[in-house]
Amino acid sequence: MSVPPPPPTLVQPSPEKNPGPPQPPKRRRRLWWHRLFLGLWYRPVEVMDEARDRSAWSAAVLLCLISGALGIVSVDAFRKQWAMDQREALELAAVAEAGVLLASLALGVVTHAIARTIGGNGRFEPTVSLFVVLFWVTDLPRLVLATWLPHGSTLVQAVAWTTWGFGYLLAILLIRGQHHLSTVKAAVAVAVQMLTSLALLKLGPVR
Repeated sequence: MSVPPPPPTLVQPSPEKNPGPPQPPKRRRRLWWHRLFLGLWYRPVEVMDEARDRSAWSAAVLLCLISGALGIVSVDAFRKQWAMDQREALELAAVAEAGVLLASLALGVVTHAIARTIGGNGRFEPTVSLFVVLFWVTDLPRLVLATWLPHGSTLVQAVAWTTWGFGYLLAILLIRGQHHLSTVKAAVAVAVQMLTSLALLKLGPVR
């Protein structure tokens, strides 16, 4: 009786000619936040393969709140409002944080919907939550720099382009692995969202 092939992953090794008797599935270890956040930078393929079919809502919400706070602090309008009325500034910040959460969720939902439309078969929760995680993980260096340097500075713009390109590659790997799509189809699934983020978040910040 032939052994069924293992499900596809981000790393798809060639099947062995003599696989031998089937082995019992190994228990998957818990994917802690720090391993997920840092691992996406220095071993992204391994981490996303480990995170496949797992939801990461708590990590996604945490990153949205951190990134939203950094983005708000870097805006000149918020700093001026803080100097005049701290209570109103905090209220505006809370509204902005809610907007960041909703916008991030919308980006993930659209990505999942497009992937399913073009033939993907991935699950909703892992796709959306992990897309939000990698989106903000790759944007954190730019956000940190923007809190200290002008948005239009050469360093901030260089980091913006670099992290955006890295985030795009990670998004392609994520959708390819989650939805079992080709690289071209995965790139198409995330193209609109990543181009929109480039225009709105990285190259056109609100001042």
